[in-house]
Amino acid sequence: MKTNAARLLDRLNIPYSTRDYEVDPEDLTATNVARKINMPAEQVFKTLLCRLNDGEYVFAAIPGDSELDLKKLALAAGAKNAELASLKDVEPLTGYIRGGVTVMGAKKAYRAFVDEALELFDTISVSAGMRGLQLILAPADYIRAADANVADLTKALVTLS
Repeated sequence: MKTNAARLLDRLNIPYSTRDYEVDPEDLTATNVARKINMPAEQVFKTLLCRLNDGEYVFAAIPGDSELDLKKLALAAGAKNAELASLKDVEPLTGYIRGGVTVMGAKKAYRAFVDEALELFDTISVSAGMRGLQLILAPADYIRAADANVADLTKALVTLS
């Protein structure tokens, strides 16, 4: 099945593969998706829609095992602050449902930011624009297709010793 994101990659002549998985509506987490497609959670990037203080919406793509640092996103976007978009606004604004959000092929081309961790891998996985289907592609190709800015976007993990 071709999604808008896959069609965009085709138009840009970007190589990719797909992996499908059985959707668990009770657990749409990226770590669950990673387990189902047999990839480390840090290579499966989740895409979040956020709202900046001036009302602009932006995408933030971060590793599946990480938490978005809204202050770092705001800094990267040149804003005072940022917040996660309301779940009820995600589908009307992007055309995608929770668990199937991707930067590529969204209803509107919002600015996109991706965590610098993607540069650590040969391939990453992102949603293909629907639940149950992931795209596997090279980080540089994702950056190009998503027209994404690379920045430090995640919270530092606190370890107890």
